[in-house]
Amino acid sequence: MDSTNLSVLLLMALLLSLSCAEDEMAPLSCPEYQEGFDGSCYEFVALPRSFLSGQGWCERGGGHLAFILNIDTQQFLQKHLQPEQDWWLGLAPASPNLTLDSAVAEGPLSWLDGSDVSYSNWVNDPDPGAGCGHILRSSEFQWEATSNCSQELHFICQFVQKHIILQKPIGEFGIIKCYSMNQSTDGANCKALYGSPLQIQVEVEAGTNVTYKLHSGEMLVANSSAVRGIVPHNITVGPEVEQQLGSGCHQLTLHASNGVSVLGVSTELQVCLLEPVEGLLGSVMAEEGECPDSDLYVSVYLDRGAPVQLLFQVSGANDSISKTRDMQNRSMQVYNISTTIQGFLQVKVRAWNVFSHMDVDVGNTTVVCHNSSDLRQNGYANTVRPAKSGTPVQELQSAVAYTVANLGQQGMLSGETLGQMFKSVSDILNKGSSQEKNDRMKLREQMLMNLTEALEISSSSTPQKVQLTARAVAGLTKRGDELSPDAQLEASFLVANLSSSLLSMNVSEHGGEEEMVQAATPIVEAASNILDVSSNVSTKREVSDLLLKGMDNVQSALLNWKKVDEDPVIVNSSQITVFVNRVSTETIQMQSISNPISSSASFSFPPLGADVLSPDEPVDVRMLSFKKNPFSWSEENNITGTVGSVSLTRGNGSVIPIENLSEEIEIFLPRPEGVQANSTILYLGNYSTLMVDVPSPDVTLVLKIKPSKDITFQLFLGYKDYPNDKQYIAKTQMPHQSNTQEEKYTWVLGPKDLTGKVGVHYLVVRPIVEAGVKSVNATVTVTSIAAQCTYWNETLSTWSEDGCRVGPLTTLLATQCLCTHLTFFGNSFFVMPNLVDVSRTAELFGTFAQNPVVVCFIGSIFVAYVLVVIWARRKDIQDTAKVKVTLLEDNDPLAEYRYMLNISTGHRRGASTSSQVTVTLLGMQGESEPHHLTDPDKPVFERGAVDTFLLTTPFSLGELQSIRLWHDNSGGHPAWYINKVMVQDVETGQKWHFLCNSWLTIDMSECTLDKVFPVATEMDLKKFSNMFFMRTAKDFRDGHIWFSVISRPPTSTFTCVQRVSCCFSLLLCTMLTSIMFWGIPTDPSEQTMDLGHIEFTWQQLMIGVQSSIIMFPINLLIVSIFRNTRPRETKPGKPKAEVSKQGKTGRVSPSQPSSPQRDRELTPDTVIKDIKKIAQSLSKAMKSPIPRLELEMKSGPQTDINTLLSLVEDIIRQQNRASGEFYTDASKKEGSLILSLGVTNLQETSMCGSPEKTGDGRQKRSTSSQYLYRQLHHVEKELSLLGPSRFPNPDSYCQAVQQVQGMKGLLESSSLAGDELAQSPGQAESSDGDSGSKKCCQDGLPWWFVFIGWILVVATSGVSGYFTMMYGLTYGKDRSISWLISMVVSFFQSLLIIQPLKVLGFAAFFALVLKKVDQEEYGDPKIEGALRNPDDPDVVWAVRRDSTRSYYQPPPPTDVERMRNNMIKEQKVFALIKEILTYMGFMWMLLLVAYGQRDPNAYFLIQHIRQSFSQGISDSMSHGNVFTWANTSLLSNLFGEYPGFITDGNSKLVGNARLRQVRVQKNSCRIARSMRQAVPDCHAPYSWEVEDMGSYGPGWNRSAGENTSKTLRSPWQYQTQAQLRAQPIWGSVVLYRGGGFVVDLGPDSQNASSTLQHLFDNTWLDMFTRAVFVEFTVYNANVNLFCIVTLMLETTAVGAFQFRSELQSVRLYQSTGGLHIFVMASEVIYFLFIFYYMYVQGKLMKLQKWAYFKTKWNLLELAIILLSWSALSVFIKRSLLGNRDMEYYHNHKDQFASFHDTATADAVLGYLIAFLVLLATVKLWHLMRFNPKLHMITATLQRAWTDISGFILVITIMFLAYSMISNLMYGWKLYSYRTLLDSALTMVSLQLGIFNYDEVLDYNPVLGAFLIGSCIIFMTFVVLNLFISVILVAFTQEQMHHKPSEEEEIVDLMLMKFCSLFGIKYKKEESNSPKVIANHASVTKQGPSTISS
Repeated sequence: MDSTNLSVLLLMALLLSLSCAEDEMAPLSCPEYQEGFDGSCYEFVALPRSFLSGQGWCERGGGHLAFILNIDTQQFLQKHLQPEQDWWLGLAPASPNLTLDSAVAEGPLSWLDGSDVSYSNWVNDPDPGAGCGHILRSSEFQWEATSNCSQELHFICQFVQKHIILQKPIGEFGIIKCYSMNQSTDGANCKALYGSPLQIQVEVEAGTNVTYKLHSGEMLVANSSAVRGIVPHNITVGPEVEQQLGSGCHQLTLHASNGVSVLGVSTELQVCLLEPVEGLLGSVMAEEGECPDSDLYVSVYLDRGAPVQLLFQVSGANDSISKTRDMQNRSMQVYNISTTIQGFLQVKVRAWNVFSHMDVDVGNTTVVCHNSSDLRQNGYANTVRPAKSGTPVQELQSAVAYTVANLGQQGMLSGETLGQMFKSVSDILNKGSSQEKNDRMKLREQMLMNLTEALEISSSSTPQKVQLTARAVAGLTKRGDELSPDAQLEASFLVANLSSSLLSMNVSEHGGEEEMVQAATPIVEAASNILDVSSNVSTKREVSDLLLKGMDNVQSALLNWKKVDEDPVIVNSSQITVFVNRVSTETIQMQSISNPISSSASFSFPPLGADVLSPDEPVDVRMLSFKKNPFSWSEENNITGTVGSVSLTRGNGSVIPIENLSEEIEIFLPRPEGVQANSTILYLGNYSTLMVDVPSPDVTLVLKIKPSKDITFQLFLGYKDYPNDKQYIAKTQMPHQSNTQEEKYTWVLGPKDLTGKVGVHYLVVRPIVEAGVKSVNATVTVTSIAAQCTYWNETLSTWSEDGCRVGPLTTLLATQCLCTHLTFFGNSFFVMPNLVDVSRTAELFGTFAQNPVVVCFIGSIFVAYVLVVIWARRKDIQDTAKVKVTLLEDNDPLAEYRYMLNISTGHRRGASTSSQVTVTLLGMQGESEPHHLTDPDKPVFERGAVDTFLLTTPFSLGELQSIRLWHDNSGGHPAWYINKVMVQDVETGQKWHFLCNSWLTIDMSECTLDKVFPVATEMDLKKFSNMFFMRTAKDFRDGHIWFSVISRPPTSTFTCVQRVSCCFSLLLCTMLTSIMFWGIPTDPSEQTMDLGHIEFTWQQLMIGVQSSIIMFPINLLIVSIFRNTRPRETKPGKPKAEVSKQGKTGRVSPSQPSSPQRDRELTPDTVIKDIKKIAQSLSKAMKSPIPRLELEMKSGPQTDINTLLSLVEDIIRQQNRASGEFYTDASKKEGSLILSLGVTNLQETSMCGSPEKTGDGRQKRSTSSQYLYRQLHHVEKELSLLGPSRFPNPDSYCQAVQQVQGMKGLLESSSLAGDELAQSPGQAESSDGDSGSKKCCQDGLPWWFVFIGWILVVATSGVSGYFTMMYGLTYGKDRSISWLISMVVSFFQSLLIIQPLKVLGFAAFFALVLKKVDQEEYGDPKIEGALRNPDDPDVVWAVRRDSTRSYYQPPPPTDVERMRNNMIKEQKVFALIKEILTYMGFMWMLLLVAYGQRDPNAYFLIQHIRQSFSQGISDSMSHGNVFTWANTSLLSNLFGEYPGFITDGNSKLVGNARLRQVRVQKNSCRIARSMRQAVPDCHAPYSWEVEDMGSYGPGWNRSAGENTSKTLRSPWQYQTQAQLRAQPIWGSVVLYRGGGFVVDLGPDSQNASSTLQHLFDNTWLDMFTRAVFVEFTVYNANVNLFCIVTLMLETTAVGAFQFRSELQSVRLYQSTGGLHIFVMASEVIYFLFIFYYMYVQGKLMKLQKWAYFKTKWNLLELAIILLSWSALSVFIKRSLLGNRDMEYYHNHKDQFASFHDTATADAVLGYLIAFLVLLATVKLWHLMRFNPKLHMITATLQRAWTDISGFILVITIMFLAYSMISNLMYGWKLYSYRTLLDSALTMVSLQLGIFNYDEVLDYNPVLGAFLIGSCIIFMTFVVLNLFISVILVAFTQEQMHHKPSEEEEIVDLMLMKFCSLFGIKYKKEESNSPKVIANHASVTKQGPSTISS
């Protein structure tokens, strides 16, 4: 062992030995005034007290009067007692109450804790009447008993001292054991029964205060603590923790630790939580092997209890073997058992664990072995059971079939054998899911048939065997949905068979009654399961008969052993209750036959005579109760409630007939769940009619009346008319004459009373009033119940009513049936809806004044509807103006190929733009010119808007590849968020989608104004994000009926007015359906369905379904009509102007006056430019440009027109060579010109159909030729207008005309007819498709259907509103208000939560599952008219655009960068404004908080108190003067005229005032050697080191205070600062400690005066006193302030006292005054600002990292935040301290209440708030950093800082030098120089001119003049002036070199903004700095551009 380990061991041993030694020798720790002995502290109190008073004194200190239990204690006390005094001991009679009354004091004396006096030292034996005991004086400390316990003696207090146990390190674990269910297992492998507590017994070899923790991974299983580790300790693991762990084996970690051994020790435990062994199944297969060995394969399955041990017992004819195996889990496992036994074998398996076991006989088998030669000769093969590869149910089915077959072969097939096995199988099936339902049904049916076969072979002979079989049947029938009809019938046979077997048994031979009940219970359970599903099969009658037979057998079997008048036997199940009992004839008429624990039927018999029941013979009572009708096969199956039967039989089983009784049998049948009754409140003052619907002629109507007052009234019932005094079908008067209150107000109307009438009946309630009284102010609640009582007529096999009627005690929960016979009884209930009497409308509206709620609400909805409709109509008009196709103004006149652009602006905040947007399309065959997207008639690119533009190109661009968008960043909000763009080729109908979702702005996202967007592929369109958001936006904008009112798509034909009207109708219908079902009582017994946190009942579900059926169809019809109705077509004869207003196409007309188009003159250059454009367009359509074309284009405007036309022909000829057929020379010669622009691949399609195609090439040629023909026609028109005179060479003109006409002629002759070429493509489409459009485009309903929709809206709204008001008037005011609140909350919950969630859910479903791209639901806006009229002269005179102009180009990068910089500056401006406004709000809140904590009245209160108590104070006061002042001024002001108030009666004295002095010790200083003889002693000035903290007696006599109690408040005893709850306090001289010698002055002036006199007489103030404090607290309710007052009289050991006062005001109660709420709100808002600044600084800190702390302004912000939270914590601390001090005052009003801690906290809070205000004000400098002047000052100080720092050092040295010399010269004489700090302050005042020259010059004129003069010369004239000069020089240099910063530009920009806001012209000062660009939009917004040719 190395030296390190050895030293560690030695150190541990030393620690252990020390700890043990300390444990044994730990001394007692008692206070200095107590003595310790034998574990207790004793205090000898020399104060005379009675016995009870002395005991109370000790109890207050936590002790009691002393006990002397042995001689050692006696001797110890004798050492400290004064023998001449009597001392009380803790002796008293043993009584429960310590009263010491003579009448109570009986019995011997004992110690106060009830223990006997085992040791005694009596002088004389105690008298019987003695009540207490004491130590007798002068008796050598012997005891005496006395009956006078009120005499006052000294006493001894005993305080028990707690032992301090020194902790020891923990050793290793000892023995660990586990205990569960009285079973003990080893700790290494603990076993416990799952669900029962597990106790783990642990111990460690050493250690104290041990903490044990048991973990399973991260989970804490259990923890516990033990004082001593070597003592075994139990750790309990409860069932709840076991459920978290789960059954099975778990690896746990046990850890032990304490304060010494931090790491502790750990060990691993294996804990197995075992379940009881259940569900053991097995089967056996034999494998024929080679002799002598053979193998058995046993399959074992265990449902619960694993892990277990398996014992296999194999028995043969002469031998047997046993093998054990382990089974770790419940899955089926196959075990190989080798055996040498041959022949017939029986195999049994036992599975067991520690707590339970189970045996099963797995079957028999025959084993035959073969020799190897036989195997080879005969070819035998091993037969092993093959493994199943099917489903688990199929495997189970095979195992069951195989096992049953084996049992049958072995002759062991019996009901109990199969029952045990099938019960386990059924448990498996019942726990499984509903999958493989057919297989499960077949398996159940197979097992039921197997049970039937087994019972036929051998019936069960004991109750236990019956129970085993019945349990299997009950388990197999538990899930009714898996029972086939044959299985139900088979199970019914089994129930009847098992009940017969049970009936045939002898109870005495087969156990007792308990076994019979246990056997009958599963039979009833099985019958209940079958009954629950038997109504669904065709064999239900046969099943019903078998079940009834089985229940009768069960009742007979249970009655076999019954004795008379015992407790009944009751067997309960889910559907059937069986009740049997044997009673005497007297008993049956005294008790009710019912089941107390279930809701079954109950029967009560009337008195039965001797002719019915024999008095000497007992009666067997048999009662059955079915929750479902067992006779459901009957045709009259209208029984909906509980069916019950009761029969009386004799002992031999014969039935006693009960019929035609004179008195009726009372039967209560519970009603079916979910059935409700209607309750209606009638106001008898003005409305007393109710409509009641009687659904059947056989029904009985029960009316329950509940009046609000005790009144008499009549009820009239009429049929189809209102009853009166003469016409009615029934009437009665209430209250009835009855014994019970319920029957008094119940009216039962049977079928005879109702005369068989069915339908609406009218009930009139008429109060009976005295003469002259017109109305009664009362209400009655009418509850109508329709019920029916029937019985089962066994003869006719039908339900009948003879002899039964409905009783008056029928309630909502049960029907009372009164019958005169016995059989099966049933009841029916009927649901009647709430009805409203329409004919009583006037009467109902007459109650409007008392109940205006619903009527006013409906009226307000109608008014709101009218207002909203007005708004909606205006919105529809605005939307109509938006729906138009804008023909772009800058479309080229020659370009007639059309593209429609649908541009969607996003819904984001700030998505709209005010900029000029430009677009360019890029296709495979060319690129369009840039086009401005503007419309002078409507705003474009608004938020969420879709704008449509028509753009033209000369030819088709082919397949589009991308689109380019940019804008010029002009206007007030230039940023633009573009959502998507859809481009449609109008000529072919093809569409391209561009998913943009981008910002075009300079300050967001990509910071760009120009972007190219590629065309979206199908995959892009089907992305989840795109489909989800598009679907969501579409559903909210159009699909959601409520939200779409605001965001309706303008192109929708479903107008905003129609949507509002649909919402109005839907709301009223919803209100009607809600109020119809409002107030229906809830069935308390109805089962609640729980879906997580959502609970509902079937009643609520049905109400929702019924409401939907009533409400949604009509509203869905209205919405469908409005949505699918076509708009009305415009009449042909309408004026064109009117058509243009209503149409959907708008045009920017080039002939507007604002456009100077007609001012231009048509010149040959114009024609040449047009021909150039034709050539350029044809060239762009080619793959590569033609060099000749480029050359001609560069030749300028002087290009020959004939050359250009020839160039066009060359282009066509070249393209012809490329494509095969394009304007060949042969065609020219033959006079037929064929022109085919083969590069264009366009398909003309229309919305209704496509023209017949004769070839793709021809289609292309015809379309392209048409556009070329139009352009040539345009050139020809220009040439005709010019004429030859305008050309320099007329021949060239003629040649040009011929060239153009030639090409046109060839196009006319070769491609199309001339009229088709002459018209525009748009005209051709309109003419061709006109006839077809009327046939195929008329989708939807005719336009006049809109009137049907409006009629339905008016009808539903009117009807719903009317009936809702009627219901509201009927319900009354309170119910109406409740309904209204519920309906409004439900409506908004559905509108704002449920419906948006549904929209999102559907959108996610469509995006994830369907993935279908939405097509445009609304058709494209129709383009009315052609692009341009061919004969329109404006075409010729139109402006030719110049695409090279700058406004058609994107902004250059330099301009974008400049705009971005300006934008950043503008953002900084707004950020600065925001910061300033936020700071102003923050500063305002801070000042409100700061001044809210202070009160101006505090100053006046303090001054008033200070002046009141400073009367009589002189500059120098002696001890006598102090007492004189205290007796005069102090007491007269402290105890004023009003008791409890000081001075003038306004300030309440809180508690008593107290005097406190601090003293110094005797001889606390040294005396000079030469003066020691003259001066005997020396007393130093006060300091904490020499302060006297001793305890004395009166007159400062130390010997007199030795036996005085140290815990009493004595003026001569020092009390510490903590005891006094005080704080140190500054005086004029020094800082005084908070302790001292204290005396309370008492509650009044008399006590205070006597106390002062006592102190004066005993020289309380002497030469050792250094300071006297008068402390008290007052409360002035007028100003709500507490004032903590401390008056100080202090001396510096010279003998004279100086007066000083310290007063501090505190407001503890904030609830007075109206300003309190305002201040509280300010505090809350202030901390909201703090949270905001914390968020800002947090972001800044995250961004800047450690550089954050290098900025001084960041540190300032951080300091403000920290100070704010510090102030909040101090505020909370002050509140807590204030509450504590006030609570102390209320509990100790006769003592001094110290508020010093509260005052200190308040002072700290004030300082913190003051510094907060200081720092927040300094922050203003940072906010003004953009001010040029302040910026220059800051820069100046930075520039001069080096020189300034040097001068500051010089100034400091000079000030320090003059301060020290003045303090040394005058400090002992003049007050202004008494300390170095005072001298420094005086020198500073000298520099400021505030100086007292006289006192210095009077003291020493020469030195004083020199000192003052030199200071003024050097400090003021030289140093300070130089200091100022340095700053001025730096300021001058800064002015010369100052460069304007960016901040100055920001300030100028901000001022410009403010000036422009108020219309003020702002002029920037001229400076050398560059000018600030004020507007970020540098590109001036262009109006309608003039495009030159």
